[in-house]
Amino acid sequence: MSLVERLQQRMSLPVIAAPLFIVSQPDLVIAQCAHGIIGSFPALNARPKELLEEWLTRIETELAAYQAAHPDAKVAPYAVNQIVHQSNDRLDHDLDACVRHKSPVVITSLRAPDDVVKRVHDYGGVVFHDVISIRHAKKALEAGVDGLVLVCAGAGGHAGTLSPFALVREVRRFYDGPIALSGSITDGSGILAAQAMGADFAYMGTRFIATREAHAADDYKQMIVDSAATDIVYTPLFTGVHGNYLKGSVTAAGLDPANLPTADKTTMNFGSGSSAKAKAWRDIWGAGQGVGNIGDVPPAGELIERMKAEYAEARARLLGA
Repeated sequence: MSLVERLQQRMSLPVIAAPLFIVSQPDLVIAQCAHGIIGSFPALNARPKELLEEWLTRIETELAAYQAAHPDAKVAPYAVNQIVHQSNDRLDHDLDACVRHKSPVVITSLRAPDDVVKRVHDYGGVVFHDVISIRHAKKALEAGVDGLVLVCAGAGGHAGTLSPFALVREVRRFYDGPIALSGSITDGSGILAAQAMGADFAYMGTRFIATREAHAADDYKQMIVDSAATDIVYTPLFTGVHGNYLKGSVTAAGLDPANLPTADKTTMNFGSGSSAKAKAWRDIWGAGQGVGNIGDVPPAGELIERMKAEYAEARARLLGA
């Protein structure tokens, strides 16, 4: 059985929920996994670092209890995001916690995750790495990752500029393993479209910010509901890496979205002693270009059930054509 088959047999919808800085915390992850999609969170969201152990224990305990109470339900595995960067002085600590808990999926970002891959593979875990280009994809595969997350144009937060039609098909010319696709996917039709292009999973972030369980300000959730694609600005200013953000939050911070200064990768700092990144993601709100298709703030479970129906309807519509 392939890795994709092993994962999907525990899922009721082929979706990996993206790890969202600040926003993804245990309540959201538990709801996502309990309703059959892979829920995830950045390890750096657990502050102070000692809180990570508590979060992992809680997620595992509550999902086990849910599975026991609903033996026929497909309860998906959870994932932890690790930032592989020299400024992340928590990486060893956070990875140690994942090893102790045998976290089933680890999603890595930025640098090629050679050391992470070995440690996760030693206990039988799976590593996905997010990439925005062919060069990054090949480096990740050389490091031994099990799957790729292709972060295409229109994705919320840190994102690339390539069309998913281009990147998926080019990656498929040299790689036949698991692919998750990110970029403005907000409903069941988008999930099916990702598979039609050649991906195995949709990778969805922004849609889950506008849910009850998301650890985001009410104003943030409402701005997503009220926004359209034209309300997104793409800039490296806030973290040193290009990303998509809500113009309204940029304006509220006293900046002109049409005339932003630039920044480069040397400004990146994921250190535990720095509040710069947390402040950037708290005050400047990331979101993808798919916001125009988001019109409410439901519980995550209700949203997932809705997407399952949309996905089935889209399949039926195409097969009946």
